[in-house]
Amino acid sequence: MDGTGAPDARAGRRTTRSTCCYCGVGCGVLVHSERDAAGRERITGVEGDPQHPANHGRLCSKGRTLAGTARSLHGRVLVPELRHHRQEARRPVDWALALDTVAERLAGVVERHGPDAVAFYLSGQLLTEDYYVFNKLAKGLLRTNNIDTNSRLCMSAAVTGYKLAFGADGPPTCYEDLEHAKTVLFAGSNAAWAHPVLFRRLEEARARDPQVRWIVVDPRRTDTAAVADLHLQLQPGTDVALFNGMLHHLVWEGQLDTAFIEAHTRGFADLKRVLRDYTPRMAAELCGVPVEDLVTAAEWFGRSPAALSLYCMGLNQSVHGTDKNLALIHLHLATRQLGRPGAGPFSLTGQPNAMGGREVGGMATMLAAHREIGDASHRGEIEALWRLPPGSLSPKPGLAAVELFEAVRAGKVKAVWIACTNPAHSMPDIGPVREALQRAEFVVVQEAFAGTDTVPFADVLLPAATWGEKEGTVTNSERRISRVRAAVAPPERARPDWWIAREVALRLEARLAAPGAPPLFEADTPARIFDEHRALTVGRDLDIGGLDYARLEQTGPQQWPFPRDAAEGLARRYGDGVFATADGRARFHPTPYRPVAEETSARYPLRLLTGRLRDQWHGMSRTGRLPELFAHSPEPALRMHPEDAARRGLQTGELVRIASRRGELVLPLELSDEVASGAVFAAMHWSGQYLSSGGINEVSQPAVDARSRQPELKHAAVRVEKAGFGWHLLAARRGEVLALREAVQPLLKDCGYAGLSLHAEAGAPEGVAWLVLRAAAPEAMPAAWLEALDRALELAPGVDTLEYRDVRRGLLKRLAWRGDAEGQFIDGLLWTDAQPGGEALLRTALSGAAWYGPRLAAFATVAGPARGPTVCVCRQVTESAIRAEVRNGADVPALKQRLGCGTVCGSCIPQLTRLAREAASA
Repeated sequence: MDGTGAPDARAGRRTTRSTCCYCGVGCGVLVHSERDAAGRERITGVEGDPQHPANHGRLCSKGRTLAGTARSLHGRVLVPELRHHRQEARRPVDWALALDTVAERLAGVVERHGPDAVAFYLSGQLLTEDYYVFNKLAKGLLRTNNIDTNSRLCMSAAVTGYKLAFGADGPPTCYEDLEHAKTVLFAGSNAAWAHPVLFRRLEEARARDPQVRWIVVDPRRTDTAAVADLHLQLQPGTDVALFNGMLHHLVWEGQLDTAFIEAHTRGFADLKRVLRDYTPRMAAELCGVPVEDLVTAAEWFGRSPAALSLYCMGLNQSVHGTDKNLALIHLHLATRQLGRPGAGPFSLTGQPNAMGGREVGGMATMLAAHREIGDASHRGEIEALWRLPPGSLSPKPGLAAVELFEAVRAGKVKAVWIACTNPAHSMPDIGPVREALQRAEFVVVQEAFAGTDTVPFADVLLPAATWGEKEGTVTNSERRISRVRAAVAPPERARPDWWIAREVALRLEARLAAPGAPPLFEADTPARIFDEHRALTVGRDLDIGGLDYARLEQTGPQQWPFPRDAAEGLARRYGDGVFATADGRARFHPTPYRPVAEETSARYPLRLLTGRLRDQWHGMSRTGRLPELFAHSPEPALRMHPEDAARRGLQTGELVRIASRRGELVLPLELSDEVASGAVFAAMHWSGQYLSSGGINEVSQPAVDARSRQPELKHAAVRVEKAGFGWHLLAARRGEVLALREAVQPLLKDCGYAGLSLHAEAGAPEGVAWLVLRAAAPEAMPAAWLEALDRALELAPGVDTLEYRDVRRGLLKRLAWRGDAEGQFIDGLLWTDAQPGGEALLRTALSGAAWYGPRLAAFATVAGPARGPTVCVCRQVTESAIRAEVRNGADVPALKQRLGCGTVCGSCIPQLTRLAREAASA
């Protein structure tokens, strides 16, 4: 399976095999590139790799549009930048000065305050080789375990659950189990949106066998839940009670594999004593679900020929995330639903290489190859392999993510190096995180994109290569290692992450290492770094001694374990009933139900839930570059049940203030029965690059699980009230949208509310789209602010600008025009008033239609029917068009045939199914 760039028949064009950089599915991609007129290599297209076993050629809406995120260099970090004092702006410098400065400042902190005064915060989007060098730099050279990752925020409860139950990290399952499962239990996973390529496989398996049953455990009626056979819409945080109640029923009904329990496990008697209290009725009352549904779920699971559970952030992001993982794993162990096709507890990884980071020990609580920091023999093994003197590695666990930034804020950690992640947006309770970064003595940010909330805090900004420009490996959710290959060279002075870390390490080594010590960083290519990594795994549960780059080139992606004498990797683990514990037996652990970290109260009566959008990724530094990916969810919003809104006198589209005990923010309100009464929902993606606030983590919960150190990002107690503003603004401009966004973004923070969104225009030149700004304030913004907005959007009065003012009312209407042989077109608009307005003009502008009447008549445009949200991004099919067809009796196949929706990436199929079902039920 040769992955090198294959030349096209046309000169200068080639195709490179690589791996998608989004979720943990690990889809293979074919990256097409060519040289432009200036001789620069450009990525021109991406398609699914039909030979990759993870996706067999499929891609979701995000993967399909990867090429679009890579085309423009606007907003990329292209040269190192440095400042000596916080009060001054960073200035461009060469690599030598930037690297020397980082090494000198870090060494100075270590010499004055000790190694634990330095910390590293990394990302599950780094490649394994990047992770490895950083881990060796922190733990092997500086002798600190203060190296953690944003995977702590998403996967650490799953890691801890697997280790406690099975003795080792890593799912025991594989993607083929999706086709073999007869009962699929989704727990806290909206796989239809978060892992759509895997969801396609599940849909096809159910279409082949209508006897397959889906159970969804989720407090929201997501697209996944809407197409399930059984939706258990439980109260947030009550998952442990639910799983305990299901297992109680299975015990009572004698549906356990008692022979397996006795021969291959320990601890069931202790768990059974806890289960006595969790009768189905008691558990159902705690969870707020019908007892009949709980019993049905238990019966389907226990009697199934093959039961597969798929779980994600809904279980993990909790102060009791480890217990939730264990309680679900208990169901599998007690019924022996694991180790065979279609059965097992399958944690779906959120990021493309969260698994690879765990493999190299790139977290504060573990060592390389799943070794334990507290185990002296494990530390000794690493010391020997790294040729370090005995006793070199610190036996003290490092600071996990939340504690790490608390230590920075308290002044215990003086210097922090942040690579490929955005903690000023993604950490819980981000107000104190911003304070920490402001107080830190020295902040290094290693980034590919300048538009993140963390970049402004950098004393040194290091330009990193990004997807399409890097070489290495990643490990996906099924333990499959895939090659990532560079289709083009990094632009200007951007460099691979491993190279940057190694260059600093070499400088630190020259200053800090003992005379005559063996060099630590001889590996100077990704292949050599991988060889070091695999040598550390030999004899461990994740042994990949039989894998190297040559093998991956020859045979394609492979699962671990893959020892030296193996012909292929192991698809499923524990099929023989032998686990990775000292005695080979799996462990049950008592898991009593405990409530969420923050209960509701009279002052904070609502439960805030957070989650993902279908077409956006994390903080949108990549997907936010593409207007077409805004079409499904164009703007930030808080979703609330209509009855809750009516009781508060709130209407859809109004601005509401969401407040918790930690902070507040303002968002537009969206009414939806997707959430139950008493709960509200906000997406995690919107950051300070698109909002006047830092996003929903202004109010989220920083309490952590005592064992996994994972924070409870999914739940917080909040109140919601109308946000009264006396001045409203709507502005829009057509143009080079990334440049427009960059120009407008600094103005957002001055408003009581401001939100940016991008809108594609059919047939527009590459890079040209619409930027839309909605803003509000208690009173009219100062003239200087409006002048700055005029400059940013190039909307100042002029020859091609029509303006209407009513000073007494504070009303301003302004339209910019452009004309050509085809007619005249609205090119931009500005509308300010005491009440929101201008929507009719905006719809006219965004339509891209020519204007044939007098220009002045545009101000009198009557609002026509709203176009409605886009469901199918690939074919630009709206919900209103789909509903019209459904009313005429169309089912999903008919919708595909008539409208084309669902025929490209398939990400919209769950929503098509739901809309068709709703019409049929009505």
